Amino acid sequence: MTGFHTTGAALRAAFEGTAYGPPGERFYLGQHDAGWAPPWAAGSRSWAIVTAWNPHGLRHPDSHNAEAARRLLVAWASPSFPVVNGEEPWAEEALLLPGACLRDAVTLGRRFRQAAIVFGVGRRTALVWLDGDLHLTRAWAIPALPYTGSS
Repeated sequence: MTGFHTTGAALRAAFEGTAYGPPGERFYLGQHDAGWAPPWAAGSRSWAIVTAWNPHGLRHPDSHNAEAARRLLVAWASPSFPVVNGEEPWAEEALLLPGACLRDAVTLGRRFRQAAIVFGVGRRTALVWLDGDLHLTRAWAIPALPYTGSS
């Protein structure tokens, strides 16, 4: 597998332009409220999406990603659900962490050397950038067409 790495504006665009969530309930990050909330975000419930795949935006072998995903599942002792970040050829397994607090999600993201995580409260979402000081790209959850790729 060849390596792939994006930095700066290209990395931001990749994260901001991808779909997140479980098949059939995926969403994009949008600048306008569509009046839709992910089913797991009822009311003002907090949630996060964290992956262990492809640390720092560098493509890693599938075997490395699978082992990292297993370690992420072990590290998060609370309920979680499998989801997909992105689309082929850059679809990554991730975990949806319902009820997660921002601190715990950031800790996991940094532990698995991620560039960013997705954090939400209800339908309000943010990309939380983990490089150096935390900074946010605030957004709304916008429903996506169902994901049809493999994961």
